Amino acid sequence: MSLARVGRVIGCLEGVAVGDAVGKQSEMLAHEAVRRHYPHGIGGFEGRPGAVVPRYKGNARHEWRIGETTDDTERTLAVARAILTTGTVSHVSIGSEMLRCTKSVHPGVKSLWDFHQAADSTRTTTEHEGCGAAIRVAPVGILYRSDRLDELVSGAREASISTHGGSLAIAGAASTAAAVSAAIDGASPADVFGFAEHAAKEAERRWPGPMAPTFAPAMRSVYDALGRARLRPAEVAARFFPNQPLTIVPLALGLATRMRSAEDAILLAANIGGDSDSVGSIAGAILGAIYPNTVNQQWYEIVERINHLDLVRVANELAALRH
Repeated sequence: MSLARVGRVIGCLEGVAVGDAVGKQSEMLAHEAVRRHYPHGIGGFEGRPGAVVPRYKGNARHEWRIGETTDDTERTLAVARAILTTGTVSHVSIGSEMLRCTKSVHPGVKSLWDFHQAADSTRTTTEHEGCGAAIRVAPVGILYRSDRLDELVSGAREASISTHGGSLAIAGAASTAAAVSAAIDGASPADVFGFAEHAAKEAERRWPGPMAPTFAPAMRSVYDALGRARLRPAEVAARFFPNQPLTIVPLALGLATRMRSAEDAILLAANIGGDSDSVGSIAGAILGAIYPNTVNQQWYEIVERINHLDLVRVANELAALRH
């Protein structure tokens, strides 16, 4: 693999982690609440890195720290470890690695809770339509080139079905993996989106839900609207607030292919609110692959220092397997 493509793989994984950690500061807040908590806006890590995010002080489940990554990054690395161990994408090996994960394992996140309660790496489900598969699927896009659509779509499903087996979840994972793959191959932003859309359509064709396909049309609707909109937090939040399956991943994919900077997209996601860490993580992954130099390295150094992820090593090892 060329040095340029290796740099795109590194940028992708750095974008995952930075988008996750910056976005966590406003996760699950309504847009108006983001403005109350951060009246001057989120401009990076707001406060001393390593200190508890103020609104999580005393939280019984977890006192999230400024700069800490969430289950989004933890499970991305679980997928990466499984691929590095087996050289392929299998829900069994991914399930085995995910059973080692500890973040957000509680009844409030039913998809993860059900999986960990079963304690069975071979378990699969046809339930859960959320974005929990899309946020961890970047290593699949790193493994397979963009001329291998079948492997990308099938691999995305394998990376999903331990916890997220619904049609929307699989389509979201397939579109994200495809976008990452095309970005690493140097496709233009418009072509990255087009390939992601094609993968989503293929996934919905293979594993349809109870109704007509809806994920790919939602992607297209958001993408087209973002091309006409001012990309400012209030305006985007009013139209596409990321709090359900048909806005979270479509918004992330739209931002990733309408914007030209991972840093800018991550900040926009954080200032919108909702599932901001997922949007920031997915958009950061794709834009980090398209434009590796736009991942804020000061933020990444903070993330690495707090979480000890060793992402550059993981990226280089994954890049060596790409085919």
